[in-house]
Amino acid sequence: MFGRFGHLVVAACLLSGAALAGESPLPTVKIFTTGGTIAGAGSSPTDMTNYKAGGISGDQLVASVPQLKQLANTPVEQIANVGSYDLTIANWIDLARKITATLADPAVAGVVITHGTNTIEETAYFLNLTVKSEKPVVLVGAMRPSTAISADGPLNLINAVRVAIAPDAKNKGVMVVLNDEISSARDVTKEHTMRVEAFRPTDFGYLGYIDEDKVAFYRAPVQRHTVNSEFDVSKLDKLPVVDILYAYIQPSLGLVDALVKIGSQGIVFAGTGAGDISTPERGALKNVMAMKPDVRPVMVRSSRVGNGRVVATKDYEPFGMIAADTLNPQKARILLMLALTKTRDPKELQRIFSQY
Repeated sequence: MFGRFGHLVVAACLLSGAALAGESPLPTVKIFTTGGTIAGAGSSPTDMTNYKAGGISGDQLVASVPQLKQLANTPVEQIANVGSYDLTIANWIDLARKITATLADPAVAGVVITHGTNTIEETAYFLNLTVKSEKPVVLVGAMRPSTAISADGPLNLINAVRVAIAPDAKNKGVMVVLNDEISSARDVTKEHTMRVEAFRPTDFGYLGYIDEDKVAFYRAPVQRHTVNSEFDVSKLDKLPVVDILYAYIQPSLGLVDALVKIGSQGIVFAGTGAGDISTPERGALKNVMAMKPDVRPVMVRSSRVGNGRVVATKDYEPFGMIAADTLNPQKARILLMLALTKTRDPKELQRIFSQY
């Protein structure tokens, strides 16, 4: 009946039977739901693009995958029910606090967050820097809505719970699970608009795979995360405003001034190549550098390329720019927002970007 899941379900049934006999109770995995395609609902089984993200509730989503009952106890809490492009920083802070509190319960083995794929990498990285637990935190999404033929959400959700209860998943930081693949929150990014194999970890490869026989890990992140992170949002209700400027030929030079006027406290440049910024833009930055150091925006160089490091160079020393290393612009923005809650010192900021 379950096709490729047959072996998994039989094993899970044996576990469930043992639990009923009092030998080995099922672990508890708390599921936080936020909407997205995994909870999307279309007008027909072939509607793959005009569906409503978050068309079903979190409870309905989890109930639609009854095999989960054979793996773990899965209480559900709905955080939001929207496309992930409509999530907010307030949602992030709320999630970080609730996940940390949930994982402090010895009875909870791990946490799974269902999420839209458009910004799943951003939420995952924010949680990677702010959740205070060694237990597994797994974000999961889908590229096809729940009503679609061959919807990928049910298997992705099963795999996410399997990772959350896997002993080897501890101390791996926050992870993203799709398409039988486990990625680090820091490295993963969405590289395709529609295919189920849309996610790739830039530069460094997957942490592991989820196969029928087991959850297999092959590496672990070395950058600071979760319990080793210095960032604390437990008493914050907002973060410093940081924006991103995308590089291209002959950019509009007024954009930097516009960001300053609207109150940006940090600017991340999605530069060309290894984080390069055009000569005219550097000229426009003279106005920024004329501002007092305690009020001018902190500037970070990242790259629009998608892979590779951005390193500090002499050309950008006069602007006090921080090099983003391998962080893409959207993740550099998140790290800068959190870093600015701690310091504005350029050396300290560069230290932070080197360690995270």
